[in-house]
Amino acid sequence: MARVQGHGAGAPGDIRERAEDEARTRLEEEGEKIRGLGGKIAKVHARAGNPDAEIVAVAEKIDAGLVVLGSRGLGPVRRVVMGSVSASVLHHSHGSVLIVRDGGKEDDHLSDPVLLAVDGSREAEVATEAAATISSATASGLHVVFVLPTAEYLYGYHFYTGEIQQSIREQAEEEARRLLTERAEQIEAHGGKVEDTHVVSGRPDAQIVKLGEELRVGLTVVGSRGLGGVGRALMGSVSGSVVRHANGPVFVVRSEEGEESGEA
Repeated sequence: MARVQGHGAGAPGDIRERAEDEARTRLEEEGEKIRGLGGKIAKVHARAGNPDAEIVAVAEKIDAGLVVLGSRGLGPVRRVVMGSVSASVLHHSHGSVLIVRDGGKEDDHLSDPVLLAVDGSREAEVATEAAATISSATASGLHVVFVLPTAEYLYGYHFYTGEIQQSIREQAEEEARRLLTERAEQIEAHGGKVEDTHVVSGRPDAQIVKLGEELRVGLTVVGSRGLGGVGRALMGSVSGSVVRHANGPVFVVRSEEGEESGEA
């Protein structure tokens, strides 16, 4: 028996047309929201293809300084922005990325404290500048954290005596606190407000997420990767893990020097 394939409402052409109409409608709705909040829209872009690749391509074309997207897609246009897409954009974007997750909160995230994670890297310095700007503009208090590396990074595979280990640990803590003091002074010099500084120890991603939950922060700011300092406190894998596990929005800041690597 021959099988006849219909070309009714479910035909590929019809599906694409409906999707394009829905996309245009969604863009108009979002545009109205942005204008209603006092924002300005330079241009809207409707693209077809892999979401992550198209988002990165448009960002590069317009030389965007920041890409903002949700951590996953919701609504009738399925899977437009989901976890894998946001992770891919974070990895490939040449600029900074803000991943938004509502965390079940109804109020304004930026009325809550902001958590800034720092280390000795250039990326963290740029993240500090961004956090200071956010604090100054929103009057949000900043909590600044430095995560000390675990023992295996501090001591390596050397069989140090307990006394030497304690000395190394104390020196690392002293260096961390000195860096936090410098960052706090930098933030306040730019009009930001530092509520407190924190030195914690353990896995950087887990400790950043944990502290953010304890402080009930509205935003976490991290550099996209770390470059030295006291032991790789912020690396690409760390910022990606913080994005995946944090309850609220995460701002991953990439410096101009970090654009070439595309790491996040």
